[in-house]
Amino acid sequence: MYYYKEIISAIAIVLTLTAFIPYIRAIFNGTITPHVFSWIIWGVTTFFAFLAQLQDKGGVGAWPIGVSGSITIFIACLAYLKRADVTITKTDWIFFISALSSLPLWYMTSDPLWAVVTLTIVDVLGFGPTIRKAYYFPYSESLLFFGLFTVRNLLVMMAMENFSATTLLFPASIAAVCVVLMCLIAYRRRVVVANRIESIRLR
Repeated sequence: MYYYKEIISAIAIVLTLTAFIPYIRAIFNGTITPHVFSWIIWGVTTFFAFLAQLQDKGGVGAWPIGVSGSITIFIACLAYLKRADVTITKTDWIFFISALSSLPLWYMTSDPLWAVVTLTIVDVLGFGPTIRKAYYFPYSESLLFFGLFTVRNLLVMMAMENFSATTLLFPASIAAVCVVLMCLIAYRRRVVVANRIESIRLR
């Protein structure tokens, strides 16, 4: 059973890299413009969630989250250096400070669950800037990227050596939000295409 989970975890890591490599390449090409603060928030929350999962004996199932957290922080740095979407609002700062607050909460309660709850809420809220951007610019984000991450998080849940709220809450929530974001992007793209067709027809 342990080797079975190792295989699932390895597949999840491969999917993580498969999703990130084209995304990073697209940033260099200028076809994807990630919101820098969303990625900072996601990097912090993902890496902290990884540490909490390890403490709760998530084992090999936590490894893809650790890999993802490290690469996410890299993308945040890349987004800033490439001067993608660097608009930072007061709400963005609230999300970031809330993510950092999970550490003292974890320390005071000695229970990683409360840290994961805080991190999950912040991470989900961290989608706010990207959802806002995707609504107005639906072609600025990749459907394939978020699709791969949906599958990746489902595999992460299967690979966990200890099934608990601490180990499962974060990947389950992120998978759900990715599905919502994909639906929004697909819908807005159809609207954009329909508007273009209507505009051409009226000329």
